[in-house]
Amino acid sequence: MAKGKLQKFADMREYHNVVEHPFSIADNVEFPLCGSWHKDFFHNNNQIVLELGCGRGEYTVQLARKYPQKNFIGVDIKGARMWSGATEALRDGLSNVGFLRTNIEIIDRLFAKGEVSEIWITFPDPQMKKFTKRLTSSLFLQRYAKILSYNALVHLKTDSNFMFTYTKYVTEVNNLPVVECIDDVYAQENVSDILSIRTYYESQWLERGLTIKYISFGLSQKESFDEPNVEIELDEYRSYNRSKRSSLQTSK
Repeated sequence: MAKGKLQKFADMREYHNVVEHPFSIADNVEFPLCGSWHKDFFHNNNQIVLELGCGRGEYTVQLARKYPQKNFIGVDIKGARMWSGATEALRDGLSNVGFLRTNIEIIDRLFAKGEVSEIWITFPDPQMKKFTKRLTSSLFLQRYAKILSYNALVHLKTDSNFMFTYTKYVTEVNNLPVVECIDDVYAQENVSDILSIRTYYESQWLERGLTIKYISFGLSQKESFDEPNVEIELDEYRSYNRSKRSSLQTSK
């Protein structure tokens, strides 16, 4: 029988690979691992890679398997989903993977300058109505720049043409170097190992005939970033567990 949410939350409180720091306590409690993730959590000096909005943690765990020389942290606020990845990592003895249950809006308070070497954003909600909630918006890039090492990479893998197009405009208006840009990952003759990882939801998008898109770019150490002032065609499809978006207006 599948475990209920309360039992999953109880499990994770005992998991040594899970750290919880909800938004409700963030302003009142100093985060002890900020600046000491290498020493006190991973016990090594390997690069730290974040997956933001990790959901079930499938991508985080698979990245950790493929790149044992790096450390990976899946970040999400939904602990019941995260339990799956955290449990799998413990079961398989993966020492280079951890999970952080928190609000991504405060990510810059939980890591020190230069403590993170790379960020993955996998299948986020495009947030077509509110640009302030998009994980590649100018506001989030500003947060990432505070914790990333010099010229670190940000990766976006998405089923949303809106999110993909928006992110390309963000890189253009901020003169961010695009390393790779693919509008249909699985149409490539040779899909790289890192992009061939499929999550549960990604498999559903593919079954619906949607294309998977990917873009990676370097993030400069600026204090602020600009928002693109453009109209972008909205996604017309109805996503799983999301309301219909075709009636929404693009935010500027």
